[in-house]
Amino acid sequence: MKLFVTGGAGFIGSNFVRWMLRRNSDLQIVNFDKLTYAGNLENLRELEGNARYRFVRGDVANAAEVEEAMRGCDAAVHFAAETHVDRSIRDAFEFLRTNLQGTYVMLEAARKLGIKRYVQISTDEVYGSLPEGAADEQGHIQPNSPYAASKAGADHLVRSYHVTFGLPCLVVRASNNYGPYQFPEKFLPLLITNAMDNQSLPIYGDGKYVREWLFVEDFCSAIELVLSKGTVGQIYNVGSEVHKINLDVVQAVLKRMGKPETLVRHVQDRPGHDRRYAIVSNKVRALGWKPSCTFEEGLDRTIAWYQANEAWWRPLKQKVMSVA
Repeated sequence: MKLFVTGGAGFIGSNFVRWMLRRNSDLQIVNFDKLTYAGNLENLRELEGNARYRFVRGDVANAAEVEEAMRGCDAAVHFAAETHVDRSIRDAFEFLRTNLQGTYVMLEAARKLGIKRYVQISTDEVYGSLPEGAADEQGHIQPNSPYAASKAGADHLVRSYHVTFGLPCLVVRASNNYGPYQFPEKFLPLLITNAMDNQSLPIYGDGKYVREWLFVEDFCSAIELVLSKGTVGQIYNVGSEVHKINLDVVQAVLKRMGKPETLVRHVQDRPGHDRRYAIVSNKVRALGWKPSCTFEEGLDRTIAWYQANEAWWRPLKQKVMSVA
């Protein structure tokens, strides 16, 4: 099989590319990535020269580039997206262009080229904040940030292409991923790298926001399963059922790194901040998936990776801070 992967130089995408090539000896991958600030070919340096891997630089919102790169592929997994909520609040334009227009371009190319399986990577944030309980795939869509709204719109567009054109689409909505190669502006890498430098750890508001934490390789295994065994036209939630308050995550990081709690600094909350995410993942579990990494194991692995890879994250973080 020849697989077209967008955003494969990003955090989850690069982990997925490595995961799939490692586990499938007959698989070829075309990695299509624009290399924005969050895309980094260093994430996949070990694949240079691999005959089963090809990188193509391009923009998912450019129809000609997408169609040319996708030609000859059997299936597609669409990761490419603008994902940082704070950035979407400051300026949503690129989120609409990449996440909505880019998905439209991908769907059109997949339809024209006869792609046999199309997997859209989405997020639990489309369900909005849940005071209690957990959202299943039929849950009410109520996005509260421009980022989440752009992802919800893309999900609806994917469904419309399945219903209207019969495109064999599937949507995968993930809970909060963490692990190696996550861009250092994100919550957990920011905590770890700031703690390494004995800098303050900024926490929004009272810090009692709840997220469902999923180690990135567990998510990759779920995507692989949905790609091969999922029912077209269906949505699959993928969550760990491990819910953590942000402050508890901060304290776990400080404890593991031997840093004092005096580093914690509460900062002004962001607008529209969702209090709690939680999803039901029964459908993907019925396919045979379950997470293999506990939160504690994943956190230890993630901290160890950032400690061992300063040469990867430090230049990226300095670049982000210089334009913040």
